[in-house]
Amino acid sequence: MNERLAELDHWLKDRLGNVHFVPASTDASFRRYFRVHRGEETWVVMDAPPEKEDCRPFLARAKEFRSIGLNVPEVFEADLGRGFLLLSDLGNKQYLPNLSLDTADRLYGDALAALCTLQACGSIETIPPYNAKLLQFELSLFHDWYLQRHLGILLSEDAESTLKGAFSHLISSALEQPVVCVHRDYHSRNLMVTEKHNPGVLDFQDAVAGPVTYDLVSLLRDCYIAWPVDRVQDWVLGYHDLALQAGILRKEDPEQFLGWFDKMGIQRHLKAIGIFARLKHRDGKPGYLGDIPRTFGYVLEVSSRYPELATFHAWLQKEVAPRVKHHGAVL
Repeated sequence: MNERLAELDHWLKDRLGNVHFVPASTDASFRRYFRVHRGEETWVVMDAPPEKEDCRPFLARAKEFRSIGLNVPEVFEADLGRGFLLLSDLGNKQYLPNLSLDTADRLYGDALAALCTLQACGSIETIPPYNAKLLQFELSLFHDWYLQRHLGILLSEDAESTLKGAFSHLISSALEQPVVCVHRDYHSRNLMVTEKHNPGVLDFQDAVAGPVTYDLVSLLRDCYIAWPVDRVQDWVLGYHDLALQAGILRKEDPEQFLGWFDKMGIQRHLKAIGIFARLKHRDGKPGYLGDIPRTFGYVLEVSSRYPELATFHAWLQKEVAPRVKHHGAVL
């Protein structure tokens, strides 16, 4: 047992007595999670080294989200100096392996209802804004880490201009949307199937005040599982109606909402591809590269349907698509 785990073991036994713990999940950040056992009782402990991670946003969002009725972990103990949090256990039934053609409507129905609660009741006053600067930074991850670092593409002046124009359009589309509380990683690896108050919601510490379609895209155009286009559209339009009833949307315009959803998806997926490449090259975590072909496929398919993105789509099709299959594999 290394020094950090020995410190965690001592911390847990001071609070819970004779327990043992095992890895519960991996994370793309520096956080680690362990499931703690004492007889039949279980907890989850977060190990977030304070020099790498700030636990305060997690604590604030956990308190707020529980207060509006979301099923997020309860925090029993928090040691910010050490970066240890003792949490309630939402179980080990992740959405991703439990989604199928038979279960999707039920599981997504629950997730969309929880998302409606977050957007209707979640405060936007105490969280950072999802502004143009942050949106631009996220798009730069695709440019810097995927195109240049991972694929080694030398971008011409025309290519840079094409990317700049497309990014500007995507940012404008995002910023014209109603602003709500955005989880920011609302997808099948952060949702747990629970017997009561499904779903359990995890990894919410990076919440921001931003576009109404962002979490919807995260859920329905998930980087880790894909669904037929017409089925996704039905879910999106169903949420459009739910959001109108809840007062999240003020104007009924399904065509505009679908456009927002599609373009928000392109922005999110370009960011995700950049992050997957950064995890490989900066952090030594190549496991996410296998998700790039699916994620890039969304970008290519959706961009093909919007004339204002035609130049961008043509460039992706010519310069990037031929390289994705090879370079998207786990290397």
